Amino acid sequence: MPELPEVETIRRDLEKEVVGAKVRTVEVRGARSVRRHPSPEDFVARLRGRTFAKVRRAGKYLLVDLDDGAVLVCHLGMSGQLLLASAKDPVAPHTHVVCGFERARQLRFVDPRTFGELFVTSAAQVGEEVPELAHLGFDPLEDVLSWEEFGRRLRQRRTALKTVLTDQRVVAGIGNVYADEILFAAGLRYDRLTTSLSAQEIRRLYRAMVETLSEAVRHRGSSLADEQYRDLFGEVGDYQGQHQVYDRAGQACRRCRRPIVRVKVQGRSTYFCEHCQN
Repeated sequence: MPELPEVETIRRDLEKEVVGAKVRTVEVRGARSVRRHPSPEDFVARLRGRTFAKVRRAGKYLLVDLDDGAVLVCHLGMSGQLLLASAKDPVAPHTHVVCGFERARQLRFVDPRTFGELFVTSAAQVGEEVPELAHLGFDPLEDVLSWEEFGRRLRQRRTALKTVLTDQRVVAGIGNVYADEILFAAGLRYDRLTTSLSAQEIRRLYRAMVETLSEAVRHRGSSLADEQYRDLFGEVGDYQGQHQVYDRAGQACRRCRRPIVRVKVQGRSTYFCEHCQN
């Protein structure tokens, strides 16, 4: 699933490419992608003719403010892609929604697994439609927070570090991939309890979180083996080449040369170095 760096990369591209553009045509090819609407026709009617005014991100959600005060909400789910294309370009399989702009440009929503979605709602109802947005934790790239306050919030939850990093109510946007990378950068095990951290370790974790996510955005996100994550222009990310532990089980740690370990935690893989993380 795309995490904060991937969604932020797409947000920045959308901000540059489609803000100020008017939606002239809307085609829904897969009704499941607009399932919150009573019908595909309702989605089309609420979006067609509107101008994209601003693109925001809330955790892993994209929020496009429209010129009539409504909001186009996009969640990429497990495999969703937003692709900017020419009307002349071949349409990829699993393209479920196509928005047409002037100069034959199109914004296409592609989603093989159909867990993602698009819907239009009023600004006042976004919180009702997506209740988790009202409970998102702080955004490591957008919000100003001292490491002391970060530590206080961690200690309020006596749980494992990876669990708390991927809890969207504590930190917005981090998932399985970046939790592992952040913890390696901080030199901390996934199963360390939040209440066991010293002040120095909290500072190190906070710094590792901000630096890892910022660097991942600079590299335009991570595309894993399936390459399902693509940026707005259909290109894969570059940060996977910088991964220190994620999906590197059995390979040499780039710091100590010992093998990276993979364990299952709550049904999901966790990667770490037993020597460098404690």
